[in-house]
Amino acid sequence: MLMPGPHPTSLRRAPVQRRSAERLTRILDACADLLDEVGYEELSTRAVALRAGVPIGSVYRFFGNKRAMADALGERNFEQYTERVARRLEETAGEGGWRAAMDAVLDEYLDMKRTAPGFSLVDFGNQIPIGTRHAEPNHRVADRLAELLAAPLGRGPDEELRRTVLVAVEAADTLVHLAFRVSPEGDERIIEETRQLLRAYLARSLD
Repeated sequence: MLMPGPHPTSLRRAPVQRRSAERLTRILDACADLLDEVGYEELSTRAVALRAGVPIGSVYRFFGNKRAMADALGERNFEQYTERVARRLEETAGEGGWRAAMDAVLDEYLDMKRTAPGFSLVDFGNQIPIGTRHAEPNHRVADRLAELLAAPLGRGPDEELRRTVLVAVEAADTLVHLAFRVSPEGDERIIEETRQLLRAYLARSLD
């Protein structure tokens, strides 16, 4: 299945033809790889163009600067993450209730944290410059997860569910970042504490 492209607001011009879309994918892949290799400060549009094997003009056709590229990568990560969660929920429909759904949400995030290029610096677009934390991406994540979880929970994505999921997302976000500061692969003890904390909190509203 083709993943949705970056949100149009990240792009100077959205790709129309397949060739253009494939070029945009190569640019974002190169951006992700270079973020892991050299970090955000040393990232440049020229280096991305060289790694992607495209003219520098192709990069500027889509992005005005490296921040716009990082934002688009975060948006692509967001779409890929929610696609993965939706697939997991479909595969486990009716099995394990909200606890299994919560495990799917956390496990897919941890897997991307460990394996997706550039994810450790950008995730959903809220960490550049390094150490900066903005609320908007977590609100987007919580809103989408509330929509995905509504059916397994047998309820609509009402305001109470959205608020509950937002609190869980904010708590998990902070604790998972702590786990990966303690260990490059994520400290398993902190991750397990995170899982137990989320279960205890969510049980108050979802049991």
